[in-house]
Amino acid sequence: MAKPRKQKNEEQKADNSEAVVKHQKLCLSIDLEKRRIYGYTELEVVVPENGIVGLHADNLMIESVMVDGGPARFEIFPHYQQMDSDDRWCSVSSANSAADAAGSVYVSCLERELVPNLLIMCSSEVVKPVPKQPEQTGQENGTQISSESKQNVKLIHIDFWVEKIETGIHIEKDVMHTNNQIRRARCWFPCMDDSSQRCCFDLEFTVANNLVAASTGTLMYQVLSNDDPPRKTYVYRISVPVAAQWISLAVAPFEIFPDRHNNLITHICLLANSSKLQNTVGFLHSAYSHYEHYLSTKFPFGSYTQVFIDPEMAVSSLSLGASMSIFSSQILFDEKIIDQTIDTRIKLAYGLARQWFGVYITAEAANDEWLLDGLAWFLTDSFIKQFLGNNEARYRRYKANCAVCKADDSAATALSSSDASKALYGTQCIGFYGKIRSWKSVAVLQMLEKQMGPESFCKVLKNLVAPPKDTTRPHRTLSTKEFRHLANEVGNLERPFLREFFPRWVGSSGCPVLKMGFSYNKRKNLVELAALRGCTATPDSNSSVSNTKPDFVKREADVGWPGMMSIRVHELDGMYDHPVLPMAGETWQLLEIQCHSKLAAKRFQKPKKGSKHDGSDDNVDTVASVDMRSNIDSPLQWLRADPEMEYLAEIHFNQPVPMWINQLEKDKDVVAQAQAITALELFPRLLSIVNALSNLLCDSQAFWRVRIEAAFALASTASEETDWAGLLHLIKFYKSRRYDEKIGLPKPNDFHDFAEYFVLEAIPHAVALVRAADKKSPREAVEFILQLLKYNENNGNPYSDVYWLAALVQSVGELEFGQQSVPFLSSLVKRIDRLLQFDRLIPSYNGILTVSCIRALTQIALKLSEFIPLDRIIDLIKPFCSSKTQWQVRIEAFRALLDLEYHCKGIDAALILFVRYLEEEPSLRGQVKLGVHAMRLCQVSGGSDDDHGVVRETLVALLRLLESPAAFNNVTLRHYLFCILQVLAGRLQLLYFRPPTLCGVPRDETLIKGHTEICNELKNFFAAIVNQSKPMDPSSDTLMLPYDGSVPETTIEPNIVSTVDNERSQPEDFVVPDAPKDASKEENYNSREEKQPDIITIPSENLVILDSSEAPKEPDTVSNSQERKKPMLKIKMKQSSASSRAEEAENAPLERSQGAHNGADHGTSSSMSMEAPPQRNFNEPANVSNQNLDDVNSCHDLGSRVTASIGSAKLAGDGDSLLKELQCTADSSKVQANDVDPVNHNKFISLRALNGADDGSLAGPIQKPVLGSKDKKDKKKKDKEKKRKKRDEHKSHKDDPEYLERKRLKKEKKRKEKELAKLMVAPATDVKHKEKTEAIKEEAAVVAQLTNMATSVEEAVKRTEPVANRTEGTTSTHKLKIKIKNRTLTRP
Repeated sequence: MAKPRKQKNEEQKADNSEAVVKHQKLCLSIDLEKRRIYGYTELEVVVPENGIVGLHADNLMIESVMVDGGPARFEIFPHYQQMDSDDRWCSVSSANSAADAAGSVYVSCLERELVPNLLIMCSSEVVKPVPKQPEQTGQENGTQISSESKQNVKLIHIDFWVEKIETGIHIEKDVMHTNNQIRRARCWFPCMDDSSQRCCFDLEFTVANNLVAASTGTLMYQVLSNDDPPRKTYVYRISVPVAAQWISLAVAPFEIFPDRHNNLITHICLLANSSKLQNTVGFLHSAYSHYEHYLSTKFPFGSYTQVFIDPEMAVSSLSLGASMSIFSSQILFDEKIIDQTIDTRIKLAYGLARQWFGVYITAEAANDEWLLDGLAWFLTDSFIKQFLGNNEARYRRYKANCAVCKADDSAATALSSSDASKALYGTQCIGFYGKIRSWKSVAVLQMLEKQMGPESFCKVLKNLVAPPKDTTRPHRTLSTKEFRHLANEVGNLERPFLREFFPRWVGSSGCPVLKMGFSYNKRKNLVELAALRGCTATPDSNSSVSNTKPDFVKREADVGWPGMMSIRVHELDGMYDHPVLPMAGETWQLLEIQCHSKLAAKRFQKPKKGSKHDGSDDNVDTVASVDMRSNIDSPLQWLRADPEMEYLAEIHFNQPVPMWINQLEKDKDVVAQAQAITALELFPRLLSIVNALSNLLCDSQAFWRVRIEAAFALASTASEETDWAGLLHLIKFYKSRRYDEKIGLPKPNDFHDFAEYFVLEAIPHAVALVRAADKKSPREAVEFILQLLKYNENNGNPYSDVYWLAALVQSVGELEFGQQSVPFLSSLVKRIDRLLQFDRLIPSYNGILTVSCIRALTQIALKLSEFIPLDRIIDLIKPFCSSKTQWQVRIEAFRALLDLEYHCKGIDAALILFVRYLEEEPSLRGQVKLGVHAMRLCQVSGGSDDDHGVVRETLVALLRLLESPAAFNNVTLRHYLFCILQVLAGRLQLLYFRPPTLCGVPRDETLIKGHTEICNELKNFFAAIVNQSKPMDPSSDTLMLPYDGSVPETTIEPNIVSTVDNERSQPEDFVVPDAPKDASKEENYNSREEKQPDIITIPSENLVILDSSEAPKEPDTVSNSQERKKPMLKIKMKQSSASSRAEEAENAPLERSQGAHNGADHGTSSSMSMEAPPQRNFNEPANVSNQNLDDVNSCHDLGSRVTASIGSAKLAGDGDSLLKELQCTADSSKVQANDVDPVNHNKFISLRALNGADDGSLAGPIQKPVLGSKDKKDKKKKDKEKKRKKRDEHKSHKDDPEYLERKRLKKEKKRKEKELAKLMVAPATDVKHKEKTEAIKEEAAVVAQLTNMATSVEEAVKRTEPVANRTEGTTSTHKLKIKIKNRTLTRP
């Protein structure tokens, strides 16, 4: 099995690559009045070999970090940084360019969130591995024993406080709660926010005495403090390893209700909802017991807690946590509510099922998440069958399968492919496609259950949730490969079938589409069945998916699916199943099915001319082609394809009307009845069809959902051709149930029969959908609905009629008013206004009635905008937008106003209003619903490639909103903002109005770094910072200059090689200075930007000019843009270890600043190095780059001019002096025609002030010295000695990945020189930059003088060398490196 291999991989991961958390303790003190949350966390971490532990922490202020009780170096890089540059979106000129920018911003944000941003240096020492004993190699736990001895476990203590209580954790008045949005656990405590990192937790929460802190795990005890006022500490422990995202917390003055039937279940809510809660959760113990019995195992977490909070605070209707679920109190209901019961029970049952599959057992990889979601819904489906009935379960599955078949046509719905899961960063579970993937997942598992049988499939699930045999490794992960193995071993499915099943249903997209027809051969007494097989997805949609799964067989979309489909034939003698239709092979199939029943030979008599095909007298020549002989001259009653739903397929079966009627009336399967109703709606309006639908509607033994479908089908058949037979049947049925025959008016409401209640509730809506030839509602339909509204009476009814009235009001909104029905409009509007005012005084359940009234008034206003002034409707709806109104009512009012704005002024005005409403709406869930509605408006406005009339300012406003804190706080809203911009660019599928996904967004993979690459670069950079701070390591200052690529070839000498210090290479574009220790030093530090270039000393010997080579890419902690590269000029000065020790003897080292981000990814670089003698004056602190962050962050950064000065160079000498001011100027420009002139970003950097042994000045012109052959030989000899020393010193680092990386880069130097040369000679295409060409050449010539100056200085210093030797003795020198780096270019 795959378990042992998985444990081995985990061990290797813990030993060699990443840190692993073994245990975590979290202690928080919460003050809701002051909105303060502070505390500490302790993590037992297995430290990797490099000694760096990476954690996730956002919106947190880290005060201190200690490792094993001692202070530790750490650095934090915020994932979110707000961009304030005005010209950031200057290149956005159309909807297409805005969509491209949105995709770049969205992907870069999601990619950065995967990278740990809190880096802690634990230790460079690693415990040496203990060699394995020979006798342990064959034991199961031998690897574990030896691995424990290898682990370098450290205790990390972090003191922190929550800086912004708006993401991941929310406070509203006296209620605080967390949510499990994607990657947001890091926003309220430092952790490894990764689903693959699981550990046990100890939790302590200190709150006010009157509050209750409910959290995950088991409540161990409570401690009451002696403070004034007293505070209470709740101590929880969760002994099952879980991911950090499943840690939940809710603090409020809760009421606690233990379950009456099961003491392991606890229900918690606010006092106002206590009565509703007790009525709602009474069934949960049954679901709890059913799950334990079905899986034959106890609940994995010991106890289960349900918390219900106000809907305005909830991010979604369900927020999962380990052993705890947080629900919106919107789903609670009292004993008077009927309609909410089924949905609430299914939601609560699903939340409980997710504790097994999703929290306790987690996905091994992102490609396996579909399996856990599907198993949770499969377990929920078993509850529905057990407690809500088999009809409810089959009907729901049938409708879900129909939705999946319509939507499963692109790579976004492939369940286990990287393009549709891992590459989407978790966004695949949001919105429409999230539902489709869930429905498809459970459908695939139900197909497997049909293949292996219910008992075998149940054994597979029991095997999954069984307690682990190895108690030392309680981690429970599940992969698609392992489940496939269990299906073979436990489920007894053959390997060839599984080898075909998983690639086709799981690894690719598309469902089979079958079009079938038949004819009866009377002579042979058999059925000739013709079938044409297709696929909902095109072959192109699966090409990328198949390439990402090497273990799956690559196949076209039309090859087929494994297995045989059954054809069920209902004959006079009985029912017979024939599994004869192959789902693979030829797309055209012609099959022969032998019949079992026989009829006596009869002579077929053609119908007379005057007779009607359906037996009626008033339907002349309606359908002459309908074969009415099937039930006369054949033993067939009806046929069905795939009756047990063994396949997720879209089936179009063609059979005569009488056979469909037989199926509707005689087949008691709800799926068969629903299929018959759908087929009969497509036939011409025959009275036989109307009668059959009416009979089903009146049949109280039929399933109520099927009866509702029959009612809507009757409404569609009602027309003048049938004398409104369908409408009359609907009204007649309603009056027979609800009217008093004596007075002809509705009776008082009586809702004791729930099935009858649901059917009667749907009748007014069906009546409102009846249309005449002029597409208007008949007068009878309008009168009927008005009468129901006028005479509704609920006195004496124990149940609420709020949903009943809401359905009536919504039916008014569905009416189409013509000349005959317009007189009733005023009466209907008055009734709606009366209900609206009544609901203001006595609010209905969840504001349902007010929501229906607002929706109906909006629909009427939009349909009759020529006759009804819209201003009055807007004035009527606006008061409901107040923050004091109910959340549901406020959101519906916003939607209505957006609809009216779109109808009056267009999509641009509606989007501007949408942005304003987002700022006004405080609830996260309300913001999401507004985003969904705005996206639908954009879809309605059209799917062409035009701009939909949206101006540039609106597009920029949406882009800024995409990068705003509101989008960072609300992950779902951010996704819908991205979808809106994609829809505006015409990137959507018009069919079914589906939103776009990241799966179809074009992206340049060369510009997007992987998670591992960025993580490694950050750690390498942090390691370089730590090494830089050591006393024996040389320090360095970095100078980065944008460069245009016009450096003459004379500045690069590939034949000369420089020496390399014995230190780790440091990414040069991150410069994190040491933090000042006191106030004066802090002021000094902050004022470095204003200082002039410092005086440096340049020696005359050991002058080395490096060849251009490309350095490793540095992590981008600032820029959110994906850009191309262009050259940069970088000057770097290093000093030797002896000089560093002299400096530390005089000046105390500065502490580093926490959370500094001074670098960005600027691409590759080449360097020139010059050695400098030691300096005497150390009073000037090291300066750092003061680059404008807006310039770095902007993906539309234009040409910037940067100047670096090395001035007043002083050399030691008796009388000789040489003074030269060196000015290096480089101009970077963009190759984009629509860019505007940039803001002049002056990026000065100062080098450390260096003085020689004696004060002196260098004066006079710098001349290029001529080196003799002897000097060259001496120089080469010294270089060889340095190289040899370098090789000896780096032998111990031969396994160091950083050293190997530097070695690899040197080998690639020559190849990358050519690429750099191409970039340097690339002509600028921008017209605005042509005027600067001459100036650039002159400035580049100055850069070319670096070599001349350096060599000249060498000759000048030679004359002063004896003096320097007498005065200074043996000293080490400084090194000055000049590096050329590539600046990023905006992609045209």
